[in-house]
Amino acid sequence: MTEQKGFTLWMTGLSGSGKTTIAKIMEKQLKDRGLKIERLDGDVVRQSLTRDLGFSKEDRDKNIERVTFVAKLLSRNEVGVIASFISPYQAVRDMVRSETTNFIEVFVYAPLEVCADRDVKGLYEKAFAGEIPNFTGVSDPYEEPVNADVVVPTHEETPEESAARLIAYLEEKGYIPSA
Repeated sequence: MTEQKGFTLWMTGLSGSGKTTIAKIMEKQLKDRGLKIERLDGDVVRQSLTRDLGFSKEDRDKNIERVTFVAKLLSRNEVGVIASFISPYQAVRDMVRSETTNFIEVFVYAPLEVCADRDVKGLYEKAFAGEIPNFTGVSDPYEEPVNADVVVPTHEETPEESAARLIAYLEEKGYIPSA
């Protein structure tokens, strides 16, 4: 049986694409297998580690820099990191790749209309009305990954199917033991 390796599975995508939902499913399944897993989530991190930051490009970049530091420490110490952040800029995701161990870029994709339909917080409605400035995908850019390691089309598969595909990928790469 192979041992677990540290990795950083970085889920990027628009708000409402399904990043957190898939991450929670993966976290539970992998912890149930006795693996060392930490889940870093944009909303949770902004309540603690980066609560002093706003949503300007500079603050978003600083947010990801801090999260990257945490992911770097965990992944180099044989902990699997599941990170779910909009992280709209390719250059910043490339920086995360260069700083962390066994980086996997996952593009959690759903069309903008689907993300807006799923929005339980009403953020898209406010963004479309111009009430929220710098809203990624509406009034601020989102740079789709150019070479994602895995693309998860959440409008075409269930969160459980997406999680299963990502876990299978981790097994194939030898980052976690096969079930």
